[in-house]
Amino acid sequence: MDDLVFQESKLGGVLVKNKIFRASTHEGMADENGCPTERMVKLYEKIAKGEPGAIITGSSGSQANGRSALHGQSMIHKDSFIESYKKITDAVHKYGVPIFIQIAHAGRQTRYALINQRPVAPSALKDWYYSEIAPRELTDGEIEEVINNFVDAVERAYKSGFDGVQIHAAHGYLLSEFLSGYTNRRKDKWGGSVENRYRIVSEIIKRSKLRVPNFPLLVKLNGHDSRKNGMRIQEACQIAKMLEFDGATAIEVSCGVIEEGFNITRGKKLPFDAILNYSYKYKNKSKFSKFLLPYIAPFLTKTYKQIYNYNVDAAQAIKECVNIPVIAVGGIKKLPDIENIISNSQADYVAMSRAFITEPSIVKRFKAGRQKEAKCITCNYCTIIQDERALKCYYGRLPKTQIIE
Repeated sequence: MDDLVFQESKLGGVLVKNKIFRASTHEGMADENGCPTERMVKLYEKIAKGEPGAIITGSSGSQANGRSALHGQSMIHKDSFIESYKKITDAVHKYGVPIFIQIAHAGRQTRYALINQRPVAPSALKDWYYSEIAPRELTDGEIEEVINNFVDAVERAYKSGFDGVQIHAAHGYLLSEFLSGYTNRRKDKWGGSVENRYRIVSEIIKRSKLRVPNFPLLVKLNGHDSRKNGMRIQEACQIAKMLEFDGATAIEVSCGVIEEGFNITRGKKLPFDAILNYSYKYKNKSKFSKFLLPYIAPFLTKTYKQIYNYNVDAAQAIKECVNIPVIAVGGIKKLPDIENIISNSQADYVAMSRAFITEPSIVKRFKAGRQKEAKCITCNYCTIIQDERALKCYYGRLPKTQIIE
C-alpha cells in the first residue's frame, strides 16, 4: 500500500510526488505590515527538503480588516508583497515541491485592537472567544468588495509563483461564517438557503477563474461543527457539489470554529499552562481566576474524544458526492492510517499540520521506512502560543511566565 501513498499524481495539472501534504499552519513570521520575512522563507525551504507531496501555506489576509488576531499574520493585500512571496516559491520549487497559498478573511474572529475597527461578519453575532465587541454586519457593497479583494489576492498569488491557492472557507473565518446557518442570519441574497449562503464563495471562484484561467483553486471546507444550526455533513455535501460545479480543483475537509475550543486541533488534554500565560482572553485574568480555570474549564469546554483521523468520515462522505479530489486533515499522524485512508478511497490525499512542526522531514522519514508515526504528542501548546509567538514545537514544556526562544 506504500506504493499508493508515494505515487505521483496530478492535482489541477500540478505534479505532486506523493499523497501527503503539509496542511496550512499559521507561521507567525510576517513583519508588522504582514509582509513575509526571510524566516518564513527558511521555514518553507526546510519543509520542502522533507519531500511532502505539496505545501499549503498558513493563511494570508485578503484585506486589512480581514487580518487575524494571531501573531505575525501574513497578508497578500498589496502588490508590493509579491517579491517577498516570490522568495518563498523560488525556495520551495528548488526541491520540486508545489506550494499553494491559503487566502483568508478572519471575519469576526479577530480583535478590534489589532485592526483598529469593528470586525465584520455576515451578521452581527458576537463571538464567544473574540468577545470584546460584536461584529458589524457587512453591507451588500462591502460583500462585493470582499469578493474583489479575494480575486485580487488570487492574482497576486499567481504573480508570486504559487502553484495555486486554497480559499479558506472553514474554521469560522468569514467565508465559513457565510456558509453556516449559525453565523449567517441574513434575509437577503447572501443568506437563508444553502445556495444563498454559498453565493459569496461561488462569486470568488468564478471571478478568479476569469481573472487567472487554469490556476488551481483549492477550498478548505468544514464537514461539521458543534454549533446550533451550524455546518452538518449533509449541507457540506451540497456545498461540495456546488464547488465542483463552479470549478474548484479540490476540497480539503476539516471541522470546527474557534469558539468551540479544541475541535479544530484536538488533543489528549487541555494545555492549561499555555492558555493561562499566552491566550489573550485569559493571560490578564486575576490570580484567583487562573487558579480556578483548570477546575472549571472541563465543565465549560466540550471534550472531543476522537483525537486521531477525526475528519476522515466527513471526507469520505464528501468524496462520495463529488468527482474532484478530496483531502482529509485532522489528527492524521500514522503511516498505516494514511495507507488505509488512501487505499480505501476515503480521501485522495491527506494533510498534516502539527506533525510537520515537530518534524519538517516527516514524509521523507515515512518513505525511507525510518518511522511509521509522527513524534508530535498533540499537546496543542503550539495552537495557543501562536497568539503571541512564531510557529514552533514546544512539546508541552512551558515555563510559568514566559518562553525564551
